[in-house]
Amino acid sequence: MNIAFVTDSTADLPEQFTLMYPIHVIPNLVVINGKSLKDGIDISRREFYERLPELNPPPTTSTASIGVYQQLYETLLQQGAQSIISIHAPKLLSGIYNTANTAAQAFGDRVQVLDSEQLSLGLGFQVIAAAEAAARGASLDTILKLIDDVRKRVRVFAMLDTLEYVRRSGRVSWAKARIGNLLQLKSFIELRDGKVFNMGQARTRTKGINRLRKFLQELGPFDRLAILHTNTESDAHEFLETIKPKIVKDPLIVNVNTVIGTHVGPNGLGFAVVIQ
Repeated sequence: MNIAFVTDSTADLPEQFTLMYPIHVIPNLVVINGKSLKDGIDISRREFYERLPELNPPPTTSTASIGVYQQLYETLLQQGAQSIISIHAPKLLSGIYNTANTAAQAFGDRVQVLDSEQLSLGLGFQVIAAAEAAARGASLDTILKLIDDVRKRVRVFAMLDTLEYVRRSGRVSWAKARIGNLLQLKSFIELRDGKVFNMGQARTRTKGINRLRKFLQELGPFDRLAILHTNTESDAHEFLETIKPKIVKDPLIVNVNTVIGTHVGPNGLGFAVVIQ
């Protein structure tokens, strides 16, 4: 069965996967000084993070239009896809899922839109597993069950270098952000079931990275791993080196998308894993 896959740029999929499989990524938008830029196309992630601290007003984000999704679905079906699986960022955190779902209604059951309940490679690993299964000749039902299984085994943790960008997004109060920055606290979050959970704080970056490593080690064996960062690639590589003996499959290092980066800010570090 000819199955095509659609996701959005919050999946952080490296190009190697979109070249290898029929995976199509719709870029989200970051709005800087009133101008909408396609994530990773009109502005690189490195440039975005370098400019972010000085941007005033702060950037905002948005999803591509319903029409963009409809056009892609129609094109893929015309090109011979019998079914399309469209997997996206959590509906509790973003309007991306609702946009894709509205666009899919014109195509009946030929397009199935799924809420990944994850971001970055927490979403991307679901897409990759589905595409790999399709390449092996798996049926649509089998692929849908596999996506559900992977979703249940995905874990995403991150350490924020500052609370300033979370404050800008309205996630915490002014007072909490100011206290956190004054004490130079590094905050930890986990993304689970489409929600963001507070996982505590560390007083220094070194202690924070050590604690992040402990979070990863406590998860036990895992099938896939991605080290996630917001323009702090050297820290990402160093972090990977310290846990390399535990790696089962080729790890990824990813500078995460501008949608996440707008709310996290530069120098964030984290990981996404699929536990066994």
